Amino acid sequence: MNCSVIGCGRWGSFIAWYLCRAGHAVTLYGRPGSRHLAEFRRVGTNGLVTLQKEIRLTDSLAEVLEAELVVISVGAQSFRGVMKELSGRDLSGKTFLLCMKGIEMGTGKRLTQVAAEEAGPVPAAVWVGPGHVQEFVAGVPNCMLIDSADPALTARLVDLLSTDLIRFYYGADLIGTEVGAAAKNVVGLAAGMLDGLGRSSLKGALMARGTREVARLIQAMGGNQLSAYGLCHLGDYEATVFSRHSHNRACGEAFVKGEPYHDLAEGVYTCRAMLELGERYGVELPICQAVDRTLRREEEPARVLEGLFLRSLKKEF
Repeated sequence: MNCSVIGCGRWGSFIAWYLCRAGHAVTLYGRPGSRHLAEFRRVGTNGLVTLQKEIRLTDSLAEVLEAELVVISVGAQSFRGVMKELSGRDLSGKTFLLCMKGIEMGTGKRLTQVAAEEAGPVPAAVWVGPGHVQEFVAGVPNCMLIDSADPALTARLVDLLSTDLIRFYYGADLIGTEVGAAAKNVVGLAAGMLDGLGRSSLKGALMARGTREVARLIQAMGGNQLSAYGLCHLGDYEATVFSRHSHNRACGEAFVKGEPYHDLAEGVYTCRAMLELGERYGVELPICQAVDRTLRREEEPARVLEGLFLRSLKKEF
């Protein structure tokens, strides 16, 4: 199958490598002037992924749209801009596969909603779940999830993309899948903050309470609360809450230590968007609130985060 990947950062370049490995014809797109694209053109690698020679590199959206499957891997807050660029072009016969995790700030929109608003009724699915580039390229397998509003599309993509390296499961709750995947980055920030404060033993409580918090929001939004316990959220905790490769965990740790951190940590933006959803649907989100108060430096991080787990006594469920 002809596939294009928009976004040649760490995850986008891996997806291009993975699709090529799975036997698909692949075009990898970077914006004109992209340093990532320039690096791949110059040496063929970014230090994590070494691209196969068969992969076509381009900065032309016209070449991207020669493919039937358009995979998008950009920052969640940049996604609407990308969709606006695509919306003025012929998208007939295209399918979008969104490979990032986030909620749009200011609107509380899920990314498939943003795609529909900008591009109309083009079929769209999401690819989420655990796994790090460093482990995949070393041959360490994992399980991930594909979901969409169309079960037939979900099944087609699962069959098309599954290999011995990634076993895809069929999602059946697009609301829960998207919200759960986005929210796990906020939990990752909280985990890193606990690590930085020497409170790593509280990460078990964080995982248990974080899943319940997200499940309540998913249910209030009309999704299935059990999705929070699947691969989109709880199943991604090892890669987000504990892994040394997790950008969100590392960002949270650096923040409470007062150290600089320059990689993209989607949870910083998703946290505010989650609170907007909580207000809209009347759901209390204490972990998101604690992370937000910490990021805004409203109180000392240790007081905020320890207070989160020392709240007034209550039943667990």
